[in-house]
Amino acid sequence: MIQLNDFLYGKMELPEVFSDLLETAILKRLAGVHQSGAIFLVNPDICHSRLEHAIGVTMLIRMLGGSELEQIAGLLHDISHTAFSHVGDYVFDNTDEDYHEKVFAAVLCKSEVPDVLLKYGYDVNQILYGTFDILEQPLPALCADRLDYTLRDGVHGGIISRQRAREFLTAIVLKDGKIAVNAETEANWINEVFEKLNNEVFKLPLHLYANGKMAELIKNFLSKGILVENDMFKTDTMLLNKIRTSYEGYEAIKSIKQLKGYAEFLRHGAVPKIKKRTLNAISV
Repeated sequence: MIQLNDFLYGKMELPEVFSDLLETAILKRLAGVHQSGAIFLVNPDICHSRLEHAIGVTMLIRMLGGSELEQIAGLLHDISHTAFSHVGDYVFDNTDEDYHEKVFAAVLCKSEVPDVLLKYGYDVNQILYGTFDILEQPLPALCADRLDYTLRDGVHGGIISRQRAREFLTAIVLKDGKIAVNAETEANWINEVFEKLNNEVFKLPLHLYANGKMAELIKNFLSKGILVENDMFKTDTMLLNKIRTSYEGYEAIKSIKQLKGYAEFLRHGAVPKIKKRTLNAISV
């Protein structure tokens, strides 16, 4: 067993398969990928990792009584995110923000994960072709992935308190195998939090600037051959270090931190077009 601790779900023991999975290089990498992209360069308070979110999703599925396989799927669901998360979508002009989903199978199958799964009696195809109704649902429905990042990003973004996030978790239930909310007031609350998170964190001009400038910089360096596409599957720090090896890159990262050209970029730069997201959590 492995014991995990999270500010939303508290302490929880998970079976040995999770210990082995967390030792794989592909999951260790997520500890070095910021959940909110390059935002930490201009807002150091928002610096949590994709791994924190992946573990949170796993714990949430377990808390709701989801199968071990679905918990594993939850832990693995973001392994194909590029460095700086959705900045990769802006680099590759992916307006649906699902680049990581398109490369998921290739990234998963090239990793150590299939061997770990086999050791515990699972097959990688169960992850690739399984149906996981707690983990994922299309917008605007509630699911473990969407709920965890709403609460987690909301806390880190200063939208909600940790205590209020934990209170909300007492109101969620499973209905027909999918996440629902047992009180209308709580359903309304999470819908409002989701809208606020999108408007005040994801679409905040300062944050759009950081992610947009980083995408612009990476795209430029890819075109010059200073970076190659595989560099996008390193950690944020490793990618930053490679960018900074050139004077141009060093100065570009410094200028993002110093907000140089901030107003001009918002007027004329390649500001990321954030996918429209709405949530319609229902009460039962």
